[in-house]
Amino acid sequence: MLTAFDTESRADRVIVALDCEADKAISIAYQLAGRARWVKIGMTLFYAYGTDLVKMLKARGYKVFLDLKFHDIPHQVLGAARSAAETGADMLTMQTVGGVPMMEAAQAGALAGAEHIGADAPVTLGITVLTSMDQATLEQTGVRRPMQEQVASLAQLAHEAGISGVVASPQEARELRELLGPDAYIVTPGVRPTWAAAGDQSRIATPAQAFDNGASHIVVGRPITDAPDPIAAFESIIEELS
Repeated sequence: MLTAFDTESRADRVIVALDCEADKAISIAYQLAGRARWVKIGMTLFYAYGTDLVKMLKARGYKVFLDLKFHDIPHQVLGAARSAAETGADMLTMQTVGGVPMMEAAQAGALAGAEHIGADAPVTLGITVLTSMDQATLEQTGVRRPMQEQVASLAQLAHEAGISGVVASPQEARELRELLGPDAYIVTPGVRPTWAAAGDQSRIATPAQAFDNGASHIVVGRPITDAPDPIAAFESIIEELS
């Protein structure tokens, strides 16, 4: 499925999720410098190291996906997104269930923060349904409609709010690409190479399947960070994509 991102190699659209303890994450980031283009910082690392970590990874040449999943009243989210963008982060996330006004506030904050430091505006992404959730878990939250309908509905809200795209499982990527068009960012966690265990992810696909389904970028964490040789694991994924 062709997208606006296919002029860029798939290898350059693999995001390494540094979702591990801080010392290990920094070691892996140093090992993969010059190989991986993107890294993801989630809550675990950000709460430990804060904004300095983003700046350090940027200095190492990475594009940084700062995955803090903003979810609060619009006023708070506007300020949070501005502060996050002022770190130089290239990609930010928010919860689509916060609604259109909240996402619009996040977009405004991200633009203001980037302008303040003279940087390009970061990519803004709406979290649809976490890839660890299956239909039964979704229903426990009170949502009775099928998973794909929930994901599509929340993605439509993100589109209405004017943000760059969404985060969703690779299993929903094909439908979302048709819904959102070729220019939307569709970032898919829940990606597992053919040789990796699923872990706590429920809605998964291989890297090649995720891209074939229309993902713009894929996120791979534990298959790399838990590997005895993170460089070999990363290069194995790139080879699998080739």
